[in-house]
Amino acid sequence: MSHTDPALLDTLRADRAITVVRAPRIDDPSALCAALAAGGIRAVEFTFTTPGVERIVAEAAAAASEHGALVGAGTVTDEAKAEAAIAAGARFIVTPGLHDGVAAICREAGIPFLLGALTPTEVMRAVEAGAAAVKIFPATLVGPGYLKDLGGPFPGVEFVPSGGLRADNAAAWVQAGALAVTAGSSVVSAATIEAADWDAITERAAEFRAAALRP
Repeated sequence: MSHTDPALLDTLRADRAITVVRAPRIDDPSALCAALAAGGIRAVEFTFTTPGVERIVAEAAAAASEHGALVGAGTVTDEAKAEAAIAAGARFIVTPGLHDGVAAICREAGIPFLLGALTPTEVMRAVEAGAAAVKIFPATLVGPGYLKDLGGPFPGVEFVPSGGLRADNAAAWVQAGALAVTAGSSVVSAATIEAADWDAITERAAEFRAAALRP
């Protein structure tokens, strides 16, 4: 989308990965972002399934110049969440499914957004709504071959599969045409966040990104 911040797509094209973080608590979001960025994954999606996510996004976004990450909000399921996330400093928004109200708020704010979709009809609706990229979710339900098939009728659409992706299957999705792949608990688990094991997160992020970049 030409009227939105191009940083998200530029980052995803370079890194071929985005991290979605789900945890019951995140005490030091800035350190977490720094650990991920050190491993080569700069786009970080904090989800509304985490209590107090607005504070987490705000703290991480405020320190963006230090840790080098691009901070966004995910599991945005209504307009109120979208507004709260943008107010907190989110640079992008991700939804699990189609939501016209969320899309409208993001368009008005000039914030790039990824709408969740699975079927060709949903992909068309996401594109019509102005999504910067379409999140294919749940990716494990369909597999990389399905994404390759979608590329036929939708050659200009950027796809970001999410759900069940790991270092051992990331490359297959990129080879099937994904703009980037979503790293979840295999890279950032609640246990490693609670333990503040930033080195482990950096190592796992680097492993995942290297796998995604593998030809």
